[in-house]
Amino acid sequence: MLFRSLRSAIAATASIATVAGALAVTAAPTVAKADEGMWTFDNFPIQMVNDKYGTRIDQDWLDRVRNSAVRLQGCSASFVSEDGLILTNWHCVVGCVQDLSSPENDYVKNGWMPATREEEKTCPGQTAEVLTDIVDVTDRVLGAGEGLEGAAFNAARSAETAKIQEENCAGDPKFSCQVISFYRGGRYALYKFRRYDDVRLVFAPENQAAFFGGDPDNFNFPRYALDAGFLRAYEDGKPVETPNFLKWNPEAPKEGDVTFVAGNPGTTQRLLTMSQLERLRDQALPTQLIQGSELRGRLLEYSLEDDEAYRASFDTIFGLENSFKVWYGQQAALTDPAFMATKREQEAELRQRVAADPALLQRIGDPWTELEAVETAARDLYLPYRQLVQGAGGGSQLYSYARAVAGVARDNARPEAERRITPAQRTALEGRLATVLPVTPAIDEIQMRQWLSKTREYLTVDNPTVKAMLGRESPEALAERLIAGTKLADPAFRVAALSMTPEQLAEADPLIGFVLANEAAGAEVAAQWASTVSAPTARAAERVAQARFAVYGDNLYPDATFSLRLSYGQVQGWTYRGVTVPAFTYMGGLYERATGSVPFNAAQKFLDAEDRINKETVYDFVSTNDIIGGNSGSPVINAAGEVIGTAFDGNIHSLGGSFGYDGNLNRTVSVSTAAITEALRVVYPSPRLLEELGVE
Repeated sequence: MLFRSLRSAIAATASIATVAGALAVTAAPTVAKADEGMWTFDNFPIQMVNDKYGTRIDQDWLDRVRNSAVRLQGCSASFVSEDGLILTNWHCVVGCVQDLSSPENDYVKNGWMPATREEEKTCPGQTAEVLTDIVDVTDRVLGAGEGLEGAAFNAARSAETAKIQEENCAGDPKFSCQVISFYRGGRYALYKFRRYDDVRLVFAPENQAAFFGGDPDNFNFPRYALDAGFLRAYEDGKPVETPNFLKWNPEAPKEGDVTFVAGNPGTTQRLLTMSQLERLRDQALPTQLIQGSELRGRLLEYSLEDDEAYRASFDTIFGLENSFKVWYGQQAALTDPAFMATKREQEAELRQRVAADPALLQRIGDPWTELEAVETAARDLYLPYRQLVQGAGGGSQLYSYARAVAGVARDNARPEAERRITPAQRTALEGRLATVLPVTPAIDEIQMRQWLSKTREYLTVDNPTVKAMLGRESPEALAERLIAGTKLADPAFRVAALSMTPEQLAEADPLIGFVLANEAAGAEVAAQWASTVSAPTARAAERVAQARFAVYGDNLYPDATFSLRLSYGQVQGWTYRGVTVPAFTYMGGLYERATGSVPFNAAQKFLDAEDRINKETVYDFVSTNDIIGGNSGSPVINAAGEVIGTAFDGNIHSLGGSFGYDGNLNRTVSVSTAAITEALRVVYPSPRLLEELGVE
């Protein structure tokens, strides 16, 4: 799974710090080198790629790929048939699989393989979005904050972005609009998406086939994982017609073949200044690691209670472990002296070139020193901000419902002219609250208990906010009372609650009452953070971006922002410390690697098919494409514009990919369409899917 990091068996002797050190050769910020870059579709280096690889891609090629790419909730995907069939990763649909499961039918364990299209079931809360338009709105957004500071600056920017979004989507539920910041505020663009709210599960293998090898193999290669799944977009009860789709190529790629990955990388931080990286290293990441580790332990203990606890907590633990390993890999990079020295040299070069240009210096000033002051202030505010705002509720789904309902109630209490929630936002929220999702109160109680206890620990017992939150109760007793007493697991109550006053809600539900009584303190901290950290950071970061454009030109890729990007590369293994890792694994290797013991126990359907499967079929492969979390499920595309795989992971050297890229070592790990095709033929006979994919 993308960025679930453990040491690679191939590089078992390498320390995490050494892996991070490999990133020290990341290209200087003049222009992207090697196969580096997560490029936007309106600034893709077509000529550079064609010159390097002899390809013939053009704007029509880019448009076809863009119109076939799909953004899911937290993942990427692509249309692969004219009837709305979507290819993505298993780990991107496992949440849906678990939502559709029950104690009697555990589809995570056994897989989801309906025989007919009529049996495809809706994934609660899932959406599919296709990018249709990109419009530069930089001047409008930057102009909105001109001459303002602090809260006024934030409010003006927020109002203008909301206005741009409303103008372009006009309340049409078939579209969604998002103003996205690029280059840390150097540029802004409106992204308009065609949106599908009815997304149904078509196929998912057993978890043991999709995640064979578990954590020991995670962030590792060789891999033997069928991390693939299919969804379908529907509208008005019928499959969506999608004339723009990627043709399915059932043949495996060859060494050296050119590859493109179209997807939505979540977040990179390659443009942060040294002061920002240092606070991330010294404060934010250690806090996340400590709290994440403790919560993981609590959840794992619960999962051992019985089979139902294991089933119900599977996806929650799965997601937490993914996040934990991302933080672990990032911390490894930022604590490596060689890597940080390179980042320091790059920043010094940029600052020197600005200082050598009097006109540029006068226009830019010294945003780096300004950011140092901001980061000093952020250190003091971070723990209250994290505990009372950013991490409030500890991940509890019920708490998130309570915050949403309380927010609407407070907004309703304002004069109509001062309300901040638009009718379109209210309608969308009502739809989300009405969605039927399974809730496991025991998990919510664990998350609430953890959050309350760590808030007391970090902010201290004598903190007025902590005293107000806990009263005379312990974190454990309070969490138990709130979760046991809330009605928010019922969708009907959630929707009805949107029409209640704050006073009515406080009486009707203890969890909502708790939120209403205590979120004022969080709102105060949030306002401090916005005026002291967010606003001055945005203003300074914009000028750092302007400096980069002035010094290095505009042929630069921006940091990832979970917006559609395209990376390029080629199928290629790597060599590290004298060990060469081949680019491919083969389906026969699964049986050689299988031991029969968890997590190396092969899925039963694969064992049953061993004498029929073509063991020479390429299973997983690696390429030099530059990706990060959020790219999960991205189609891997050949030069002809055909899909040849779906990206699901990175190798161990990608651990610090948030901060840099090394073309010699960083690799994307993908499952091949050849393996998916073979599995659909032999392991999970699916003639209707094969026919839809155009496979004979």
